[in-house]
Amino acid sequence: MINAILGLDVGTTTTKAVLFDLAGRELARSNSEPYSNLTPHTGWVEQDPERLWRAVVSTIRHVVEQAGVGVHVQAVGMAAQSGSLLPADGDGKPVYPLITWMDGRTKNLVKQWLIEGAEEQVRALSGWSLYPGLCLPTIAWLRENDHETFTAAHHYFSVNDFIAYRLSGHFVMNPSNGGGMQLVDIHTGTWSDALLQLAGISSAQLSPIRPSGTVIGEISREVCHETKLPEGTVLVNGGHDQVCTALALGVNDPGKLLLACGTAWVITGVADTKDLERVPPSLDLNFHAQDGRYTISQSLGGLGASLEWWVHQAWRGSGDSPSREALFVAMDTEVTAAQADSSIYFLPLTGGHDNPATTQYGSFQGLQLNQNRADLARAIMESAAFELRWALEPIKEAGLPLVELWMVGGAAKSATWPSILANITAIPIRLPQYDNWPALGGAILAGVGMGELSSIEDGLSRFRKPAAEVVPDRALNERYDDRYQTYKTLRSERT
Repeated sequence: MINAILGLDVGTTTTKAVLFDLAGRELARSNSEPYSNLTPHTGWVEQDPERLWRAVVSTIRHVVEQAGVGVHVQAVGMAAQSGSLLPADGDGKPVYPLITWMDGRTKNLVKQWLIEGAEEQVRALSGWSLYPGLCLPTIAWLRENDHETFTAAHHYFSVNDFIAYRLSGHFVMNPSNGGGMQLVDIHTGTWSDALLQLAGISSAQLSPIRPSGTVIGEISREVCHETKLPEGTVLVNGGHDQVCTALALGVNDPGKLLLACGTAWVITGVADTKDLERVPPSLDLNFHAQDGRYTISQSLGGLGASLEWWVHQAWRGSGDSPSREALFVAMDTEVTAAQADSSIYFLPLTGGHDNPATTQYGSFQGLQLNQNRADLARAIMESAAFELRWALEPIKEAGLPLVELWMVGGAAKSATWPSILANITAIPIRLPQYDNWPALGGAILAGVGMGELSSIEDGLSRFRKPAAEVVPDRALNERYDDRYQTYKTLRSERT
């Protein structure tokens, strides 16, 4: 019999489950069908919580069935998306759909709070700047605009504690997902009375916060029957999916950074202090899954969306419809073979160091008749790298170290983009040769919680995956310095 740990990754689009043995070897994996987004009004983005729950159940059952009768699952650890809100009654039954972090109904409310100067208080308490879509403004919006739902809601879940409750029957929140609700006092790790008052609720309407890596309880007999998990399987408190990814990659000490680069780009670093005076105002401060560590992060918005747009415009063709992956491979092959053109710049369609969420207007600067589609694609890649370098400047100015950057997501698969990032930022880029980091981080936390792993460090040594490294070219970095200054000027003139 092989003893195993299940890492669960409950994301914004799908749920993934990965089963590992105690030496860190992957035994089986499963991925749910994508969830559907509901848009009852312009700018609103909701999901059916029951469909989310069914995705979790079916994904767990599938991975257990794949593993077979010779594998015994001892514990489950969960990584989950953050910021989404689910109003429920006192028994944990939803009274409204899941309002996702992508929802924009609070845009005007947040704008009003900014005018009134509320952001200073909110950031001083929570470590987060004000954003539409997070739970604090969403609850306040319900109070002002949906009296029926607000009155019916005796409990407010985020995704992680909703799934934990369905799995185990216990109301438990972890610190990093709690921080993502923007209702936690970053200094004490407890629900903030002042932030709760701003939202209009009490701490009794939220799940108690317990540390990541602690046992929540056994998964219920009914759920074990549905998922084929053995009775007695333990659920261990996990963390925010970005935090679990950082944990699994070893991004657990100051100087190490994680860049998640899909359609949207997010940078996450590590701090050993919760002193907001040492954190640049452009970054949010939250709890790490490792004790005594905190994450500093910033959304750069849809930098990947610009390349996605260009690939579909320039490589789609008129014949057979190639897959999205095939389009990107074709583009990357051409960009790798083409000689770099230093005369063209791209200003992003959306996102950037100073504009994570709202749509901008993109443009190419310096277009010439001899340039081709690969030249324009490279300019988009360079634009994202310039924006990343710009976002990293406040970190350097604050005296925080920057020695290593881990890159995960679609852009990390490119043969060209990681080199461009390394040469523009002058930071070594690490490319992990694995693709299920949130689930792996959840599994490590589960192993620590159940006592099979003596520490996070023990888990990292057992679950280590291979990685490649891209080292900056000093000569190219010096050439890019001038282009970077020109880019900043163009960008500033546009805004």
